[in-house]
Amino acid sequence: MKKVLILHGWGGSDYPHWQSHLALQLIEKNYIVSFPLLPNKDNPNLEEWLDYLKVEMEHFQPDIVVCHSLANILWFHYLNRFDIKPIQKLMLVSPVSPSCKIEELKTFFPYKIPENLKANEKIMASSDNDIYMNIDELYLLKDILGISLKVIENGGHLNSDSGYGKLDCAYEWIIR
Repeated sequence: MKKVLILHGWGGSDYPHWQSHLALQLIEKNYIVSFPLLPNKDNPNLEEWLDYLKVEMEHFQPDIVVCHSLANILWFHYLNRFDIKPIQKLMLVSPVSPSCKIEELKTFFPYKIPENLKANEKIMASSDNDIYMNIDELYLLKDILGISLKVIENGGHLNSDSGYGKLDCAYEWIIR
């Protein structure tokens, strides 16, 4: 059975967020899912999140990792700090711009884009009107990472506030 680690961004991904739906869909398909609530989700601190992720990665040993929003930046910091064995699949959804100036997120910035995402298969999904990363920055990140990109038209930040209670492309990519 495949093990999937789902990492939320700033504020969490409570139901009806697509990550909550994804966790349920995968459990129904007999995947083993870890969808932890990261510490201080509303006022996150990079070091706390990194410590938590390090323990979770060592304990859970996922085959697949799915990141949304700030969790993408957490993953970048994690890869830059720790040497890990490659996972099977990595999905990055709605990353945050390196020029982000949100006070509550300041410990995550600046960030260095890792040279290797440590995944055999990888994909990134975002929208053409995400308030946290403009489309030009998105395509630049895609090129730097050497990653496939799915752009969703008028999708906002691809969260429940943007109308995404489900993100079918995430589920379909994971189970294929």
